[in-house]
Amino acid sequence: MPDSRSALFEQRPADLEVILPEPEHGFRWYEHDYPFELARWNHHPEFEIHLIRQGSGKLVAGDYIGGFGAGHVALIGPDLPHDWIGDLAPGECLRGRDVVLQFDGAALLALRGTLPELGDLQSLFDRARRGLEFTGETARRAAVLLEAIGPAQGLNRLILFMQLLHALAQAPSQETHALASACYTPTLDARSSERVNKAFDYLMTELTGDLRLSVIAQRLEMSEPGFSRFFKRVTGHGFIELMRKFRVQRACRLLLQTEMSVADICFEVGYANLSNFNRHFRIEMNQTPSEYRRETAMYLFHRNGDQALPFTQAH
Repeated sequence: MPDSRSALFEQRPADLEVILPEPEHGFRWYEHDYPFELARWNHHPEFEIHLIRQGSGKLVAGDYIGGFGAGHVALIGPDLPHDWIGDLAPGECLRGRDVVLQFDGAALLALRGTLPELGDLQSLFDRARRGLEFTGETARRAAVLLEAIGPAQGLNRLILFMQLLHALAQAPSQETHALASACYTPTLDARSSERVNKAFDYLMTELTGDLRLSVIAQRLEMSEPGFSRFFKRVTGHGFIELMRKFRVQRACRLLLQTEMSVADICFEVGYANLSNFNRHFRIEMNQTPSEYRRETAMYLFHRNGDQALPFTQAH
């Protein structure tokens, strides 16, 4: 049931969590300890399936607040503020408390033109906008599938993901509980959201071009230092840092999926010279682009038992 204590969170707009794309996967899966930097009052446009492995505490989702324990499974819809607040002794840390899976539901439903069966997910996604908590056999099945997705790769990973969504979509009503009230409207700070959206529009439009901090600051009628502090506070990332991450992730996809040379990819993703590209790539991936292409291709070769991909020789 909703609890008036959740109003404490509404006094502070939820932070925006920026979920970066992964070059080798269609959705993001990770596990983390608690406390953890991203375990805070936040929201994001992606759906999130969340498993608590151990510990207890309070889940706040919109205007809902309720208890959770080990085995708790929830599906959080787009931009629904949420936080799992653990009951911890001072200095205590729970290793691997959380398993998190985040995915773009709109992109998935957009495939209905060629895969009409995906339309079966529409009802689940609509209900998840209030947040859903699963219990009983559904929660146990979902936990097993979430754990299996972690080490899985390739088509098997996708199959497990679809099995997970199917299990949640087919959950009996007595094992599915809505969280936020039907009339809940999140407090996301309209002015800040508008500014962040404009910054992201500029970032993604000019990602492979001459992207300048001064330009977006001027568009938002802010000073460069003021915009930098604002963007870091709202998203948790520096604007230039995020630009680097997005460019490197795009480069990773091109390294794996095309025969383009490293030099051509460097210019394709927006870098003016190869040395800067190599330096930034190493910062993000802890290896050079050539090493990433070679080692990832070798991993795929051993995993699949196939012949090496033809572009592995392009440097």
